[in-house]
Amino acid sequence: MSQASVLIVDKDPELLRRLRETVRSRMPNVKVDTARSGAEAVQRFTANAYHVLVTDVRMRGPDGLSLLAEVRTRWPDIHAVVIMGHDEYESAIHSLTGETLDFIQKPVDPNYFVASLRWAIQIGEFRRRTKESQAALEPRTVEARQCFEVRERELHVTARIIYSPLKWLLGRTPQMQEVVRQIIRVADCPFTILVQGETGTGKELVAHAIHRLSSRFREPFVAIDCGAIPDTLIESELFGHEKGAFTGADQRKEGRFQIAGRGSLFLDEIANLSLSTQSKLLRVLQEREVHMLGGNLPMGVNARMIAASNVALQQYVQIGHFRPDLYYRLAEFTINLPPLRERDDVLDLANAFLAEARTELGCSAQQISEAAAGVLLHYSWPGNARELRNVIRRAVIFASDVIGPSDLSFLDVDASPACSQRSQPVLLGSSLKEIAKAAAADAEREAIRQRLRAARGNRSKAARELQVDYKTLYLKMKQYGIYTSEFKKSV
Repeated sequence: MSQASVLIVDKDPELLRRLRETVRSRMPNVKVDTARSGAEAVQRFTANAYHVLVTDVRMRGPDGLSLLAEVRTRWPDIHAVVIMGHDEYESAIHSLTGETLDFIQKPVDPNYFVASLRWAIQIGEFRRRTKESQAALEPRTVEARQCFEVRERELHVTARIIYSPLKWLLGRTPQMQEVVRQIIRVADCPFTILVQGETGTGKELVAHAIHRLSSRFREPFVAIDCGAIPDTLIESELFGHEKGAFTGADQRKEGRFQIAGRGSLFLDEIANLSLSTQSKLLRVLQEREVHMLGGNLPMGVNARMIAASNVALQQYVQIGHFRPDLYYRLAEFTINLPPLRERDDVLDLANAFLAEARTELGCSAQQISEAAAGVLLHYSWPGNARELRNVIRRAVIFASDVIGPSDLSFLDVDASPACSQRSQPVLLGSSLKEIAKAAAADAEREAIRQRLRAARGNRSKAARELQVDYKTLYLKMKQYGIYTSEFKKSV
């Protein structure tokens, strides 16, 4: 294959600059050009050969959808990656078919963006070789062509896993190899899937992998964090509402089920749904129909649902906080992700995150010393792989060529998972500012726990009493490792 080339089209010059620099720094073997409009993009396509088109939906002149239509007509082998805001899903998603390989939501995550480009380039190269092989097989037997088709499917699956933002799931440990086998096995089955694992183990990454390996991979992947939306709004977000359905509903709005279309709907933190919403969700899954708030006619549901929970839902069923019938409907196929402390690939992941941070942050650190590796291996990792990635990125800022134990001094390797979620003691020699910050964090954490205990886990009520908005409370709870389950169990 000749040098891969990418054209990025967006009206925002700052976004264009960031994306161009991301490609140049992290994909040095890829040629990248940019255009500010659809008309300029067509001119560049006429004069140059590109393998991948990255385009925003909203642009001057011909918009992104019109540009895609023209590119597909004139250059059918081009693969497209589409950037869109959340509010653009409803108007654009049904037009994005054909060779649209991925959808990237704003704000653009550079890791996801790079992985999507790699995936698109690899798929293009794979299909080019496929055409060459098919042409060579024409004179051969039917059996030979059938063998080739089987091999084609295997290679396609491999490419779509490796060249995606999920590559770190492909660990060498038996636990993660089994997870990957389950992902491949269930990807094209019609089951509803439940992914369970602690915070930071990669539940959403697993959901992305399932979607990308399924026949729905050209359709939308729509995610919703059930814990980040108040009970009063969650039904509107899931099912949509008609104009005038409630105060403030000044226009019709489609819910996530409708937006997902024939794609995948990922419900994260599903244990946070109220029993009332659980009942309505169960009816949707049973009847494959959804009623918009304020609407009279049912609408068919075609999306495949993937749910995730950071607690064992069976425990919630036993204490009466989760409907057993909904649990069994969700758990047609269950994938349990092991916590990082039970895996054997901590150092493999750490080195992968080091390479990523070195490239992205421009740091000089090349390796992890043996002593620092010992620190990483003895830490309990309550935040799992997400925490490990953040730790490595923080360490490379202070390290020279080698990450040593002093660069990891902020980790308390003697703390248990529960202890590590609490603030660390203020050490002698700390500045007054550091002491005040630690004390404020302790006070804030305790205040949140007291309000949640009094509200019996009702976050909306606790947020009102703390005089903060719901989202702020939710983020603070994540920061301090506070979960509503511990307060609900005491009811």
